[in-house]
Amino acid sequence: MRAPIGDFDTAIPAPDCLDELTAPVADAVRHWRGSVPADRIVYVDTDPRWADTAVFVEHYGRQLLEQSANCVVVAGKRGGETTLAACLVLSTTRVDVNGVVRRQLGARKASFAAMDTATGETGMEYGGITPVGLPADWPVLVDAALADLPYVLVGSGRRRGKLLVPGKALAELPGAVVLEGLGVA
Repeated sequence: MRAPIGDFDTAIPAPDCLDELTAPVADAVRHWRGSVPADRIVYVDTDPRWADTAVFVEHYGRQLLEQSANCVVVAGKRGGETTLAACLVLSTTRVDVNGVVRRQLGARKASFAAMDTATGETGMEYGGITPVGLPADWPVLVDAALADLPYVLVGSGRRRGKLLVPGKALAELPGAVVLEGLGVA
């Protein structure tokens, strides 16, 4: 199969390569619900040596710069309670943690979660966290700029490999909230 975006040597519908994914991501694909069929989620094999965005797009296709997203885990705190959430924004932007995220979570303070918290709570590798397969009770904050894209490049749960996910499917993930201005220049 040819990848719908980018120039990848290997592109496989995610349901056909569950063993390439971490357990939580594979489970999410296996039990997929939504208007976008699971086989429209595509796994592409990538080399972790080319993970840096500039090197990645040079190797796999310059058009990916405007179709790549970063998924980061944030922690919102209020009155001794901590809420973990995922934020998904275009890779050319940064997450508005102290504005949009803090208000959406109803937190007094919001910050990026520690690496060991992010990996421990998601069951995914640092640098490969994806919005697919996150804990069911987490809010998944999705920048509105992603929801209308035909495909978005996101992590696969591992450093090796990526997922190509229709923007509409990202907006329909469990716990998803589409927000204007989540990603800022």
